[in-house]
Amino acid sequence: MPDTLTLSPLCPGVIRTHLANVVDVLNGVDADAIEDVVDILRKARDNGSLIYIAGNGGSASTASHWVNDLGKATKRCNRPNLKVMCLSDNTAWFSALANDEGYERSFAGQLENFASSGDVLICISASGNSPNLLRAAELAAARGVTTVALVGFDGGALKNLADVAIWISTDRGTYEIVEDVHSVICHAITQRLAAD
Repeated sequence: MPDTLTLSPLCPGVIRTHLANVVDVLNGVDADAIEDVVDILRKARDNGSLIYIAGNGGSASTASHWVNDLGKATKRCNRPNLKVMCLSDNTAWFSALANDEGYERSFAGQLENFASSGDVLICISASGNSPNLLRAAELAAARGVTTVALVGFDGGALKNLADVAIWISTDRGTYEIVEDVHSVICHAITQRLAAD
């Protein structure tokens, strides 16, 4: 990763600043935590365990995109396929749980049907404080599910609930930077698993 970002002089200041901030944050990412997540996903793949990924808003889009990448891009001869699902994708089930049981149950209610020891839950959240992700992490812990968190800002409560947290330390409210860096990390992990 370059130490400085070189952009055309025609590039507006807002764009230049955003891209420079993303590069700066990427340079501070904990590579060891990323490698820990690769190991967790590799183990889940090899054991045939289920992997659940969840997020809200922009992080729901990241979760859905990552499920696509993990499910398709990591297929290799002589390797088991990753069994991965996005808990943000089933709009009917998600909204039924939110409407009937409360928004904080929208992920945990789905996990109750599937989660068992050896599975993996990945929660993606800029704030790390979304109640539905916290309830899902609590259910996962009770079921022996390994929890991974991709968080930003100060890490929130989710940072301490997870078995492994990739924390993007940023100012509160810098959603775009956190979401961009989370996407880069997801792609890097996918490429690493595809190469194994």
